Amino acid sequence: MDLTIRPETPSDFPAIREVVRTAFGNTREPDGVENIRASEIYIPSLALVAQLDSEVVGYVMITHCTITGDAGARTTAMLTPLAVSPAHQRHGIGSVLVRAALAGAEAAGEPMVILQGSPRWYGSRGFEDSRPHGIHMELPDWAPREAGQVALLTAYDPDDPSLRGEISYPPVYG
Repeated sequence: MDLTIRPETPSDFPAIREVVRTAFGNTREPDGVENIRASEIYIPSLALVAQLDSEVVGYVMITHCTITGDAGARTTAMLTPLAVSPAHQRHGIGSVLVRAALAGAEAAGEPMVILQGSPRWYGSRGFEDSRPHGIHMELPDWAPREAGQVALLTAYDPDDPSLRGEISYPPVYG
């Protein structure tokens, strides 16, 4: 398997849209990706594709959201969405994308990356329940309470009060 992880380019956009559409089974998430690209939370260097030979088969983005608590508001990194083409799922591509996204956030000096997702799947990839760290987020009805997760990176300081509070999402996620 000749898998390459790299930042997206505009020529990848149609293939990314198809990967995200087929992975999620709707157009809401690929429309969201396009909305993110047109917003201030888009970080081109942290929008990554997994390319197998010459085919785009996976995608992940690190964007920004806001955490607001007693120390005020600040931006923090968020992973969304993660998508792998159904024909290529269960081959480790999603895990490789998550590792690359976390490494990119680490290199950018982010203290943490938050997400909403499967505690079992993401838990085995470095994420944990965010609530013990004082990070709270509104979750969809389908999600268990521990689906609000965080990966703590090297720059994370447990004594920094600005890293505790309620997560809010930019209007692009509306």
